[in-house]
Amino acid sequence: MNRNVGATDRQLRTALGAIFGIGSLAILAGVGSLPTILSPVLGVIAIMMLGTAATGTCGVYSVLGVSTCPVEAEN
Repeated sequence: MNRNVGATDRQLRTALGAIFGIGSLAILAGVGSLPTILSPVLGVIAIMMLGTAATGTCGVYSVLGVSTCPVEAEN
């Protein structure tokens, strides 16, 4: 798979993944009044965000033909 996630997109995905992961753990710890069922949902979203940021590829982007990587100049 070709990389289709640019640097800014990767930073945003990393930040959101961390926020959703912390939210998931906070719900499990009983901090806040959100329903417990939300914890695994946020956990899965966090893993997906962090995974796509780490690999630099997004399956949804591939299907839609979207790329946030800068176009490399041809020699």
